[in-house]
Amino acid sequence: MASHPRIAMVAGEASGDLLAGLLLDGLQARWPELQAKGIGGPQMARRGFECLWPSEKLAVHGYSMEVLRRLRELLGIRKQLRERLLRERPGVFIGVDAPDFNLGLEADLRAAGIKTVHFVCPSIWAWRAERVEKIRRSADHVLCIFPFEPELLAKHGIAATYVGHPLANVIPRVPDRAGARAALGFAPEDEVLAILPGSRSAEVQYIAPPFFSAAALIHQARPATKFIVPAVPLLQARIEQLVRSAGLEGVVRVVTGQSHTVLAACDATLIASGTATLEAALFKRPMVIGYHMHPLSWWLMRRKQLQPWVGLPNILCGEFVVPELIQDAATPEALCAATLQWLQAREHQPEKIQALEQRFDALHESLQRNTSQLAAHAIEKVLAA
Repeated sequence: MASHPRIAMVAGEASGDLLAGLLLDGLQARWPELQAKGIGGPQMARRGFECLWPSEKLAVHGYSMEVLRRLRELLGIRKQLRERLLRERPGVFIGVDAPDFNLGLEADLRAAGIKTVHFVCPSIWAWRAERVEKIRRSADHVLCIFPFEPELLAKHGIAATYVGHPLANVIPRVPDRAGARAALGFAPEDEVLAILPGSRSAEVQYIAPPFFSAAALIHQARPATKFIVPAVPLLQARIEQLVRSAGLEGVVRVVTGQSHTVLAACDATLIASGTATLEAALFKRPMVIGYHMHPLSWWLMRRKQLQPWVGLPNILCGEFVVPELIQDAATPEALCAATLQWLQAREHQPEKIQALEQRFDALHESLQRNTSQLAAHAIEKVLAA
């Protein structure tokens, strides 16, 4: 095994870039001269990763209309990357999330004798259970971020290791709420609502308008409430335009990035379903989960859904600990009413907030492992096999 192995990686969108960056920390601690290239974002680039394409190229919403519009581009990128990796033959390919892109690429590379690792088990326990066969063909090893996943994969003959969730180590068990508020210019007594409409273009298209309409209703009911939106840089101008269209200029503040600071500072969050909901849970924040997508994407997803929950906090807790308002249920009025319940609970039902914080702290503890080290050790075994 080389003392400085060559590794190829692909991470899609902001959450995958964050996970891959944390993984690179562990790999570089084990192999300081590690060479890594592929598709990645700014978190990976900061660690010396050679980005052949930016991870934003893979950020698509749903799996019907938007994917179909961009299918030729995505297949072209995958074909070019596959041909390059087959020529260069890295020691291992690591696909970070983005299963629709990565699993097919992994299958081709593995068939050609290149070792493959998939980081983040696709949610076969939530929907699209048929994907397990594709995982078996594609990955020599799967790095799992939830504790129940290795046993599930083992039943299908897939080698896997539980490495914990990297975010559980990044986010402190007791967030510095006062420091976050000071950094954002909020007073300790301010009531702060964070709005997170997603990090993908189509999420902003479908989710931001009802979220901002709900914010307008909340503002009418509680004029003193402060609203803040952490926006990914590429979508910030679009989000600011939607804020103006909703008549909320001067009411809703949009900041570049800083989602963790915003979640640490807020009293509650109106948030799009996805990894961000787990981040909100790790920050122990009450939330209302909303989501909306193209009707065809929603119809296809519902047909393959295996659990009654969509949001990760509810899936991991096994019950509706926070409200979910999905598709037609995600009306501005319903989103407003559910959010107001959390804001009012701060004054009238503090025990409700405390119980949620305790539940989320237990979840945090269950996900906290030395992820970078465990993942690097599992990858080392794959390289040595």
